[in-house]
Amino acid sequence: MSNNIFEQYLEQNQANYVALTPVSFLERAAFVYPNNTATINGDIRRSWREVFERCCKLASALNKRGINRGDTVSIIAPNISEHFEAHFAVPMSGAVLNSINTRLDAEAIAFILAHAQSKVLITDKEFSAVVKKAVRMLPTPPLVIDINDPYYTEGELIGSLSYDELLAEGDSDVEYFKPSDEWDAITLNYTSGTTGDPKGVVYHYRGAYLNAVSNMMSWGMTDHPVYLWTLPMFHCNGWCFPWTIAATAGTSVSLRHVRAEPIFELIKTEKVGYFCGAPIVLNMLNGVDVSLKSDINHTVKVMTAGAPPPAAVIEGMEASGFKVTHVYGLTETYGPSVVCAWHDEWNEKNSEQQAKLKSRQGVRSPMLDQLMVANPDTLEPVPQDGSTIGEIFMRGNLVMKGYLKNPSTTQAAFKGGWLHSGDLAVWHSDGYVEIKDRSKDVIISGGENISSVEVEDVLYRYPKIQEVAVVAKPDKKWGETPCAFVTPIPGSDITQNEIIRFCRDNMAHFKVPKTIVFGDLPKTSTGKVQKFLLRQRAIDLT
Repeated sequence: MSNNIFEQYLEQNQANYVALTPVSFLERAAFVYPNNTATINGDIRRSWREVFERCCKLASALNKRGINRGDTVSIIAPNISEHFEAHFAVPMSGAVLNSINTRLDAEAIAFILAHAQSKVLITDKEFSAVVKKAVRMLPTPPLVIDINDPYYTEGELIGSLSYDELLAEGDSDVEYFKPSDEWDAITLNYTSGTTGDPKGVVYHYRGAYLNAVSNMMSWGMTDHPVYLWTLPMFHCNGWCFPWTIAATAGTSVSLRHVRAEPIFELIKTEKVGYFCGAPIVLNMLNGVDVSLKSDINHTVKVMTAGAPPPAAVIEGMEASGFKVTHVYGLTETYGPSVVCAWHDEWNEKNSEQQAKLKSRQGVRSPMLDQLMVANPDTLEPVPQDGSTIGEIFMRGNLVMKGYLKNPSTTQAAFKGGWLHSGDLAVWHSDGYVEIKDRSKDVIISGGENISSVEVEDVLYRYPKIQEVAVVAKPDKKWGETPCAFVTPIPGSDITQNEIIRFCRDNMAHFKVPKTIVFGDLPKTSTGKVQKFLLRQRAIDLT
């Protein structure tokens, strides 16, 4: 027996310990606020009781189809109610939810489905063409379920049955899966990283639960918030906001396409108080006619992350009456794990100074254990002088389990007991982190990660190209866009337009270089391309 008096006869049991799961937020919302509106998709409104019952039915139906603990259920869908429900129903079946980027090409989707060993794929009609092509590439295709959204009339039904038909197979009064271990996998998200093939980032129940709560605290969210889905749910599970909305018994407002007019219309008609988005979304909203912004008589809070947002973009949003919170994180940290927390004394500064402060990445969020800027080799923290550059490191419950089927990359990411972000930053005297560069050659365009290596691999397949290097070029609209520096085969007749056409035929369109520059590539004496020089050239082109 232990000599510690606090351990004698005090054991963990069912009365004093339950594994954390964000599904508990849904169950509570349905019990406490059964009649409150949970989801809105056009004229279709469902209460928390209805959403809970639908999730129970979907979980039950998946179990009846042989889906159980540790299986993967994938979904390719826009920000509609069914996608929101999947964030609860799939874990309730014991399976792991894999929400796939809707902007990917068929080859990338097929890779993900095969790597994740997906047994079920729920897909929306909008993406039927690319999904149909991807599924044909698989030796063992998953069971395909169609979402037949009445507000989208294009596309075709390609599945074995519809989402609603699958729901009809389930029961609403069955005991659904609850993890006994918070370390169990709840979702799987793929990130392109710095290699051509995406990496599968595995989230655990504990992290999903805690980041949902962290979102509430970081943003000062009140009960029953009305949240508009401008951020894709495939992005780190919508930065965990499906679970946050349930925790606050709020309202999830669907938005299939991110366009300025419907955003402002929904803000007005549904009294939207919160939405998230990359700097490109903010920039789009800044540029609309002032008449669209009129008649908004309530506070609207905006959370942004992605390529570091220009201070001018934040200043423009604030001038329009929006309250902006800047956050930072990775797919590997459940989305936002760092927040530019505001200080009251900053209210005395002018709008330009405030925007500059807000453009910094910030400090650790409430549920992140530790954050530092340090030497990437020694892990020695850099001075908080605002000028010494180091790498951002994170540690704690908001860090992934690891990369699926990739132990060597997982081990490298966790070397020294910290998550290596790959982002280079300075540490200010007030403890706030500010990104200055990226140690990895990832291009963040419109909030999406683009692997420069992947783009280069495609370009190298073009017969007229001898050498190529791709770097990020600053862009006012997208944050960053791919810029390709190309050395043609001697004597070849090659144009920018034919390269871009080739890229559009062989990769997702958002990855296609917007700029092509012809010439020799700068190299070291050992033949390594000096990308830092190319990055400067790209900056000079803006």
